[in-house]
Order: sequence, then structure tokens, then C-alpha cells
Amino acid sequence: MSGPLYRDALPHLDGDRLFIADGGMETTLIFHRGIDLPCFASFALLKDDVGREELRAYFEPYLALARERGVGLVLDTVTWRANPDWAAQLGYSLDELDEAHRQAVAFAEELRAAAGDTPVVINGVVGPRGDGYVPGEQMTADEAQRYHARQVRTFADSAVDMVTALTMTYPDEALGVVRAARDAGMPVAISFTVETDGRLPNGERLKDAIAYVDAQTGGAAAYFMINCAHPTHFAGVLDGDGWLDRIGGLRVNASAKSHAELDEAEELDEGDPVALGAEHAELRPRLRSVRLIGGCCGTDHRHVAEICAAWTG
Repeated sequence: MSGPLYRDALPHLDGDRLFIADGGMETTLIFHRGIDLPCFASFALLKDDVGREELRAYFEPYLALARERGVGLVLDTVTWRANPDWAAQLGYSLDELDEAHRQAVAFAEELRAAAGDTPVVINGVVGPRGDGYVPGEQMTADEAQRYHARQVRTFADSAVDMVTALTMTYPDEALGVVRAARDAGMPVAISFTVETDGRLPNGERLKDAIAYVDAQTGGAAAYFMINCAHPTHFAGVLDGDGWLDRIGGLRVNASAKSHAELDEAEELDEGDPVALGAEHAELRPRLRSVRLIGGCCGTDHRHVAEICAAWTG
């Protein structure tokens, strides 16, 4: 599962213990907590005590779930939207953005300190320059490396254990993040968004995207993930040998709707948590290297609990 670049055998890469991640942070905060999140930017909540308490309340059920199930927790920093383009829309300068990253890591450290004996990996989240559903204007790998390098370097100078690029919609941006992490000496994982046909939003096959990033970096990524899609969207492409062992995590949507349908929806489609767990169990025989499971759009701790129970059952 793991590539050559990882720090001191990250706990979820060393052994068979399952780790969980959280669910759809932004959809939970907006639809369940009634919080206004311009640009879906959770990191803006770190600015005051009220926002921090909302974030704490969001993460506490996942900490409790990890303790109850005896699993580990990969704890994300709230920085999916914390890159220069999105932050500029919220009025952040680059220096203010650096400080927001440091605050996000410090907040994750507080949560880890309260986790007791539960193994916790602090994961520095890198989001796409554009939207997580559509590729938009695509960067070259060199452009992506330059664009994301500052955030990755800030994580490298902190208590972050690893970096994960979530909702990558095309391979070159993912490649740029891996190169930036490699230069900073940080373990890195890549999580691709896929559409209802199991392909990336730019039309690339998932297996080809993984092979491309590995070939260009000597397999530097610790592992790859699939996120922001329902299991029924990608179950049909999980065939063949070798490349499936590079998939180390799943973070799925609650809904089986397409991204276009979700974009147009005015209400949250929470799907069926029990069915979602069962659909994960069906995937397990083909995804032998998966050690991390969590959620994405529309999911919350109920979905992750069902997925965890099904995966370990």
C-alpha cells in the first residue's frame, strides 16, 4: 500500500489496524448545524471561539466512535479550501492564510490531546485550486507544484504527520502536490474524485491516473484514495491486479446522485447509512490495502459508524 515517502511508519501504514476519517464536514456544518460557510471554507471558523466550538462539536462524535470501535483516527485539518484562490475571495492575504494553517494544525493538536489512547494521525488537507466536482482550468504539474508548495511547506514546519490532497479532479494537479510534498519531506496521499462512471471528472480512467502519478514520481505517494463519489459509481472499475493495492482509503458520498444533481439540490441527500455500510463490505475483498475509511458529501458520524461496522464485521 505505501510508497517510499512516509514519516516513521505512519500508524495506518504499519499493520492491519483500521483507521477512520470524518465525514462530510462542510455539508454537516451547513445542513445540520445551520452555519453559513462562504466558499465552503471551514477554516474561517477558526477566527473566533464560537466557530472553534462548532468545529469541536463536529469532530467529537468521530473521536468517540474511534474509541468505541478500537480503531485509529486520521484527523483532518480544516483546510480543504485554504489555498490562495479561495482564500482571496474571503479577504485573506497569503500571510493571513499561513496563520490560518497554523491555527488549523494547533486545533487538530488540541483534539489529539483529548483522544487518550486512540491513535491519531494529523492530516494536513490540501484541496483543489478549483472546484472538487469539475476540473475547470487545468494546471500543468509544474504549475500545480508551485501553487500548492507554500501550503505544504507550512504543514511540514508543523505537527502535521502527513498531507492528503482531497477531491483531485485531474492527474496533473495531484502530481504537483506529490512533488511539493516530496520536496518538503512530507508523506502524501492523493484522493481522486470520480464520476458516476468511475472516471475522473476530466474523463481519465482512475487506474490510469494512479499509474501516471506513480510513474512520474517513482511511486512517492504513500497511497491513493477515492472520494466524493458513491460506491456504486466506482465498484465497476475495480478490476485487475496491482493497481488496486495502491488504493489505501475510501471517503464516499452518502448519495448516489451525480455531482451535477448534487450541485442543483436544495436539500441534503443523506442516503441510507446502513446500505452504505453494506456496499463497503462488498468492496472489501477487492480492496485489500484499504486501511482508512470515512465519508464525504452528505455523510456524518452515523454513516462512518455503519461503514466501520460493516468493514470490520
